[in-house]
Amino acid sequence: MSLKLVNISKIFKDPDHANKEVIAVKDVNLEINEGEMVSFLGPSGCGKTTTLRIVSGFENPTTGEVWLGDKMINDLPPNKRDTAMVFQSYAIFPHLSVGQNIAFGLELKGFKADIVKKEVEEIMSIMNLTELYNRSPDQLSGGQQQRVALARSIINKPSVLLFDEPLSNLDAKLRDLMRFEIRRIQQSFGITSIYVTHDQAEAMIVSDRIVVMNEGHIMQVGTPFEIYSHPVNKFVADFIGRVNFINGIVEETNEDASYKVGIGGKSKLITSSISPFSVGDKVLTVIRPESLSVSTGEQDSTAIFHGIVEKAVYLGPTVEYDIKIEGRENISAVTHNPVVEGVFKPGDRVNIDFNPAAAHLLGA
Repeated sequence: MSLKLVNISKIFKDPDHANKEVIAVKDVNLEINEGEMVSFLGPSGCGKTTTLRIVSGFENPTTGEVWLGDKMINDLPPNKRDTAMVFQSYAIFPHLSVGQNIAFGLELKGFKADIVKKEVEEIMSIMNLTELYNRSPDQLSGGQQQRVALARSIINKPSVLLFDEPLSNLDAKLRDLMRFEIRRIQQSFGITSIYVTHDQAEAMIVSDRIVVMNEGHIMQVGTPFEIYSHPVNKFVADFIGRVNFINGIVEETNEDASYKVGIGGKSKLITSSISPFSVGDKVLTVIRPESLSVSTGEQDSTAIFHGIVEKAVYLGPTVEYDIKIEGRENISAVTHNPVVEGVFKPGDRVNIDFNPAAAHLLGA
């Protein structure tokens, strides 16, 4: 079922100052399509968890409306909203077996025992939990506990599934595996889902679309590719992955909305921009480290910059460089396949360039 947030705001009283208010969420408007997985992404205190709690009914909005399908649900308590929450802590009942934990919701609703058993066996099969039916929660790994919590939420067939940083208690390797598992399960059932995280990689992996938030506002909504490749402002560009901001000046505008930009004494024709610019405008060229080409040898007069490697970090499949450019801030670059391309050492002089198709312009 689709979900819509209309002009949602939430204001709290400041506990330390009686006459002061804290705006946690401000004028949030968002439509989530049926079966879509949307992540709320942003730093701590940006409003993502508060927005999730407003959808679930654990918080009431100060202003605005929450619509589930064609029904406004502002006045419904959490247990009447046809939503299910998957928490950080799993909240598995320690005195019940895995099968009993998963069956709990259906039994509470009064379903007959044979129907409950059939539903539990079916969902445990889909989620690769069948062999754990009679295990107690203390015999499960963190990933298994997370899948049990997820199965217990899904078996009730909610219209919307809500994830509140569900992988934050897992170690790094297991967290990587569970990202793909959660995405697989969500797609298998086709449940409309909201996923709250502060982890950019996690949001990129599980999401159809990402909602980037900061200070209670939505900064940008888009697919992982759109958010990463075409950020609408400096905050989004800087928050999602690593990025270089290179100052330039628009030298020429074209009818196809491309711009010739002066950078480092050279000119680049850049086709991607978030807003129209005029000749003479100062702009930021947004370029990801992996989009830079780094070469050594004779100084290349066509390269946009020349610099000296200050730091090289070998990571196996990639090498990360911190390169000093005279008169400018250092530039970050990432090269791939170092077995073939080699590794530059600190002190090496290098040429730096980029394909204009990989760059994006923002207003300075």
